[in-house]
Amino acid sequence: MSLERETGMSDYVETGIQMNANLTSELLINTFIPNTPLHDGAVILKGNTILAAACYLPLSENPFISKELGTRHRAALGVSEVTDAVTIIVSEETGGISLTKNGELHRELDEEKLRSLLERELLVESKSTTNPRWQWGGKKNG
Repeated sequence: MSLERETGMSDYVETGIQMNANLTSELLINTFIPNTPLHDGAVILKGNTILAAACYLPLSENPFISKELGTRHRAALGVSEVTDAVTIIVSEETGGISLTKNGELHRELDEEKLRSLLERELLVESKSTTNPRWQWGGKKNG
């Protein structure tokens, strides 16, 4: 699941199945059901919208990536090297959760660590002291 931020991801959205749907947990769960057209590839989100599913992301060419990591992790790292997207990966083999950003891979995250990383990356307090707001994905809410 790649979360688009400032850098557009339209090139990658075009490789998948266009959805432009409101993000709901039910819809997101259904995109990951095995042996369905939406299962393989990445889901790309922008704010509260699922832009597309079954998208192809660029693979990292970093020679120092652990050999134990598969295509899913290499694609998440690859897109984090060329965009400012934050990508969440769930290992199909172990169920382990990882996150990539800025070419960095954070592995074996529990719910608390994942939430903390996402909040730090996606929720930015506005500098306005008179009317504080939160920003999600670089866009002001409200």
